Parts: sequence; C-alpha cells; structure tokens
Amino acid sequence: LLSIGYAACHWCHVMAHESFEDPAIARLMNHNFVCVKVDREERPDLDHIYQSALAAMGEHGGWPLTMFLTPDGAPFWGGTYIPPEPRWGRPGFPDLLRHIAKVFRDSPDKIVATTDQLASILRANIARASAAQTGRSSPDVDAKAEWLAGIMDTINGGFPGAPKFPMAMTLDFLWRGFLRTGDRTMETAVTVALD
Repeated sequence: LLSIGYAACHWCHVMAHESFEDPAIARLMNHNFVCVKVDREERPDLDHIYQSALAAMGEHGGWPLTMFLTPDGAPFWGGTYIPPEPRWGRPGFPDLLRHIAKVFRDSPDKIVATTDQLASILRANIARASAAQTGRSSPDVDAKAEWLAGIMDTINGGFPGAPKFPMAMTLDFLWRGFLRTGDRTMETAVTVALD
C-alpha cells in the first residue's frame, strides 16, 4: 500500500488523521499490506510514475495518492483521498482494504491482467512523451493538446468549473505542444492559466 503526499496537502493530513491514525484501520493495513509513505517533494520521480499509472486507470490524479502495488511495485488499483467510511458514492477505506486483500489473495489472475494492461499503456505513453520531447510528435498527441487548449477557460484560466487548481503536467503538455506546433491557442491557454 503506497501513499504519496506532501506536507502542505490538506487532504493528505485529513486522510492521515482519519484513517492512518485510526487503530482499527491501522491494524487492517498492517495485517494485509506492506505500507509505504512517500513525500512527493522528496521523490517526484516516484510520484510521476504512480500518478501516470493512476491516469492510465482513468482516474484524476492528486494527493494523497493511494496506490496498491504488487510486491515488485507494479500498480493495480489507485485513487486519491479515500474516506474512512462510505461517503460520496465511494467505499470506506476499511472496506476497500478488505476487498483489495481478498482479490489479491483469491484472484491473482485479475491482478496480473491489470498490471500487464497498465504496463502496456504506460510504455505507449512513454514512447509518445519521448517523441514529443525530441520535437517529433504524432498527430494524436497534437490533436489532444489542441483539444485541451480549446476547452480551457479563457477568462479565469484552467478548465471550466471548479476547482481551479493549476495542473502543472497539463500546462507543461500544452506548452510543449505550443513549442512543437506554434499553435497560439495552446500558448494562450497556458499564460492565462498562469496569470
């Protein structure tokens, strides 16, 4: 069980207080998992890997990052803040811990299938990122950057709606798209968000 957070993260402190400091939840964690806590400020490389895995799972990134891994570090399930009891249509952390432990114990084939699929997605993403960094790009990558720039809030910056947290990876992606293509819409999306 990997938890990645940082000192200034409100929800990291909330989850630590509500779940990690709860004796019953701590017993469940320690009985079923090897628990690892990582500060994203100390290990941004690990945060990047597991945030990328979370995105490949179709989840929004953020902190605290809660990731379940195989013993060799391959991710198979992840999320961000998980409440201690069922809330907002989400399971409670103790229920999730029990479920993940049961699946890992009783259905290892499901875990292997998930880790293999995620590894394939991440390898493809790395190849695309590598091409983008060297100035080469696929039409697919540039089309995604163009689409993102087109939905950005041109008045208040960021994406429409709330919250307006600046998403550094998205802004970096758009900026690299601008540098590759010269598309001023991407440049404006970044500068308005930063302003």
